[in-house]
Amino acid sequence: MGRLYGPQPEENRDRSGHGTEAPDREWPELSNSPIEPDSGASNRKPVLRWILFIAFVFLMVLTAYHEPILERLGGYLVVSHELEDSDLIVCLSGRVIERGLAAADVYREGFAPNVFIAPEVPPDGYEALARHGIEVPVSIDIIRRILMKMEVPESAVIEGGIPAGSTMAEAMMIKALAREKGYTSFIVVTSPPHARRAWWAFRNVLDEEDVVVRMHPTSYSGFRAEDWWKKRRYVREVILEYQKLAYYALKYYL
Repeated sequence: MGRLYGPQPEENRDRSGHGTEAPDREWPELSNSPIEPDSGASNRKPVLRWILFIAFVFLMVLTAYHEPILERLGGYLVVSHELEDSDLIVCLSGRVIERGLAAADVYREGFAPNVFIAPEVPPDGYEALARHGIEVPVSIDIIRRILMKMEVPESAVIEGGIPAGSTMAEAMMIKALAREKGYTSFIVVTSPPHARRAWWAFRNVLDEEDVVVRMHPTSYSGFRAEDWWKKRRYVREVILEYQKLAYYALKYYL
């Protein structure tokens, strides 16, 4: 069997035994260097190592300092201002007990002469209950009763005319009321983890109005920035609030 590479004889013989002159040709030179693999795979390995290293360091830092980090995450949601005399107390709907109690306290301390409350969108099935003659109090009924029992006179309560489906909708009601009544200052009562988003909503809606908005997170809530992650209900609430803050940022600020 003939060799593929290497020096060739000067003559090759055909089947008849006659010699034929070998044509001139250039043969490739053999190299003793090993065949190198594709460099793309080797380049990816250092990158992957760095990603794993950074993830490991992040996990170690989070493990060692998770309490201060989580406390800051919870504390960021809580916006609280020093109370001053204002035109109106706005008691936001939702979590009616803790917010109703706080609104009554602010009124009795004399910071504002009126309290605004808005009805929530009725829950599914509420109309069916009414058809069956079953009376179930809605959120505005509960807040109204709390205010009455906490020495807030009925004449001091202003009720929204339509259900509020969101914090932004309540801010729009206050904007209309401000223009109608000439109000220039508000105390907004809400739950601690909801305060940041409520403040964003009111600032966005009332941006063109010459008004002052002061946030007052209720002290009747069990939410505490220093240990909120220890209770499942507040874990869900904090996650939801950050999701909604991201939505607000995308929709109204970008």
